[in-house]
Amino acid sequence: MATHTLQDKVVLVAGGAKNLGGLVSRQAAEAGADVAIHYNSEETRPAAEETLTAVEAAGRKGVLLTGDLTVPETVERLFADAEAALGPVDVAVNTVGRVLRKPIVDTTEEEYDAMFDINAKSAYFFLKEAGKHVADNGKVITIVTSLLAAFTDGYSTYAGGKSPVEHFTRAAAKEFAERGISVTAIAPGPMDTPFFYGQETPERVEFHKSQAMGNQLTQIEDIAPIARFLATDGWWITGQTILANGGYTTR
Repeated sequence: MATHTLQDKVVLVAGGAKNLGGLVSRQAAEAGADVAIHYNSEETRPAAEETLTAVEAAGRKGVLLTGDLTVPETVERLFADAEAALGPVDVAVNTVGRVLRKPIVDTTEEEYDAMFDINAKSAYFFLKEAGKHVADNGKVITIVTSLLAAFTDGYSTYAGGKSPVEHFTRAAAKEFAERGISVTAIAPGPMDTPFFYGQETPERVEFHKSQAMGNQLTQIEDIAPIARFLATDGWWITGQTILANGGYTTR
C-alpha cells in the first residue's frame, strides 16, 4: 500500500489566512508542504501575513495570493499564480464560505445572489480549475456544513448555497478519477469561530453545543486533521461528504 505524505508537496488553501483555513495552512507546512495562502480582502491581509510567517518558520516556502473567488477569472489566476510561485499544486483546499441566518421572507435578492455566489459558484469554479491544474494523484477538498443534514430554520441560503457542492464533488470525483485525483467535502458542525457567533443568540449557541459530544461546538482543531488525512493516507476516500460534528447530526 502506497504511503502518501505532504513532504515537498504544494498545498493551495483558499481562505487560508485565518480560522480553519489558517490552521490547515500551518499544519500543511508543519507536515512538509509549501503553501499558497489565499485571502479575500485587505482586512484579512494581516492574518494572512501571520500565517505566512508561521509557514516560513516551519522551514517551508509560502506565497500570499488574494482575490474575489466568485469571479471565475480570479480563480484561474489563483491557480496560475500558485503554480508560478511554488510549482504544480498537489492539494487544493477550499475553505471559502459565508454564513447568513435570516428567515426566507426577509431575505433579499441581493443576499440570495451573494450567498450562492460565495458558497456555490466559487466552489464550482475552484473545482474546475483544480481539475485543470492539480497534479496527477492530487487531492481536492472543500469545506461545506453539517447543516446539509440538519432540519432547521434560518439557514436557507447558507445550507442551500453549500448543498450543490456535494453534487459538484461527486461529479468531480468521477471526472478526475482517471488521473488519480480524489475529491471530497468535509461538513463540520457549528464551529467555534466568529462566523458562527454573529448569526446566533446565546440561547441558540447553548442548544447547538448540547447536540454534540462534550456539550461543545466543533473546533477548528477537530477539522484540520481530517483535511490532512484526506490529503495523505485518506486518498482512497473520494466523492464523499464527511459529516464531522461530534454527533450533532447525521443521515
